[in-house]
Amino acid sequence: MKKLMLAAAFAIVATTAQAAEPIEGNWKTASGETAAIGKCGSAYCVTLKTGKYAGKQIGRMSGKGAEYSGSITDPAEDKTYSGSGSVSGNSLKMKGCVMKIFCKTQTWSRL
Repeated sequence: MKKLMLAAAFAIVATTAQAAEPIEGNWKTASGETAAIGKCGSAYCVTLKTGKYAGKQIGRMSGKGAEYSGSITDPAEDKTYSGSGSVSGNSLKMKGCVMKIFCKTQTWSRL
């Protein structure tokens, strides 16, 4: 019985730790640039670190755990869209939408 309780407690802790995946860090974008995501006030800012638009903030998201929402900017067109991010392990699925109907999704990899 004691081993069963210990195993159950371990499973709960492992599940909780896995569910709270941080968005903060450096990510390789779908186009190959590096983007840094870090705290900025009560939100998380997405800033390009490499490439043609290095230094440009391209997003601002709020949330916790694995789900985030906010805005994301296409630096080439300088247009901002409603956005969301979903972290799963070393992958970040970034989604930008116009009128919540026309959406484009990219998967970024943690560096």
